[in-house]
Amino acid sequence: MTTRSLSAEAEAVTRAPEPAAPRRTRRPAGTPGLRPDSLETTARSRWAVTSVLVLTAIYFLFPLWWLLVAATKDAGYTFAGSPLWFSHFDLFGNLADLFGYQDGIYGVWLANSALYSIVGAGLGTLIAVACGYALEKYDFPGRGVLFAVVLGAVLVPKVLFTLPLFLMFAQTGIIDTYLAVILPSVVSPFGVYLGRIFAASSVPDEVIEAARLDGANEGRIFFGVSLRMMAPALVTIFLFQFVEIWNNFLLPSQVLISGDLRPVTVGLVSWNALVQAGQIERHMVIVGAFVAVVPLVVAFLCLQRFWRSGLAAGAIK
Repeated sequence: MTTRSLSAEAEAVTRAPEPAAPRRTRRPAGTPGLRPDSLETTARSRWAVTSVLVLTAIYFLFPLWWLLVAATKDAGYTFAGSPLWFSHFDLFGNLADLFGYQDGIYGVWLANSALYSIVGAGLGTLIAVACGYALEKYDFPGRGVLFAVVLGAVLVPKVLFTLPLFLMFAQTGIIDTYLAVILPSVVSPFGVYLGRIFAASSVPDEVIEAARLDGANEGRIFFGVSLRMMAPALVTIFLFQFVEIWNNFLLPSQVLISGDLRPVTVGLVSWNALVQAGQIERHMVIVGAFVAVVPLVVAFLCLQRFWRSGLAAGAIK
């Protein structure tokens, strides 16, 4: 046997057969790493959630659509024709009747609601953010107990405070004044809770320490640094406060006597009582309710960008 044949046999022995490459199974198009049954379950869940959201939107938008259609109809055709489509259009005439009734008292009510809501929501937002910021960024004795009291106050319905507030205001002599509505509006336990969450997620401790090293005092840090970083959160809390004060009815109806001080909610309820007595037409109440909704819609649309980013910032916590 020659040397060449021996080397050929040795080379054949040392060459081991290469293992067959595993067959790759193609996954169906969709989310990588999910089986077809998982994809089907995800699609079903998405459709279920979308359906619930659509039904919820219809549930809340349906009364607004009816209110819009009814407000555009002539006074004698409020309930005539289709209740969900326009007919006998006379919106501008209805608005003229609304703001001209009783020497323009509806405009006074609308201005009062704007005053109560803007001032109360503005002061309430600043106080709530300051309290939440202090609870989150400062360590002091009783901080946990104080925050527990705030959370407990969130669970207490504000209706229960109406009678005690009336008695307190009667003793202090501020019944039937603007302060009787504004002072309770600036206190919001839920706003304090949101303020602490937003302070934790929007203002890093490193930024505060850096400002202190630069010589800034605590007031300048809060107003000059922290409030700017919490701007979207401020808009979110302001909107919550604004809507709550604008829709408030029970407290103003108890502490206000003069018609010139009433907000639009109390005024419309008083008009509705006159409708039952036949002293005013019902379309006045319908048009007034439609106009009262417009400022809320405008506020949400104008501040939507800040409001959505503020909710996202609070969700991180």
